[in-house]
Amino acid sequence: MTIAYEDFERVDIRVGTIVDVQPFPEARRPAFKLVVDFGSEIGTRKSSAQLTMHYDPAALIGRQVAAVVNFAPKQIGKFMSEVLVLGFPDEAGAVILIGPERKVPDGGKLF
Repeated sequence: MTIAYEDFERVDIRVGTIVDVQPFPEARRPAFKLVVDFGSEIGTRKSSAQLTMHYDPAALIGRQVAAVVNFAPKQIGKFMSEVLVLGFPDEAGAVILIGPERKVPDGGKLF
């Protein structure tokens, strides 16, 4: 399916730095609760992410990630996820995060 460039522009993908990671034992599938800082314009937002296969919580702190920031919030159990952190599946379907290869200012928009 082909989309117009204007369709891509409607998806607001920003870079942010993970500033907090907590366990999420109530999730149906193993996951973490993340707090991601997207800079002064957007601020911090929460996300639930199924990253437990490849990532240690302490190693995630300070890592920059890409996330969709303009989806409607999604209730996951008692937790409200405000952004969708992006990744690709490995051979087994576990998430591998995507982010910039070098440090960039938080809040930068993907283009």
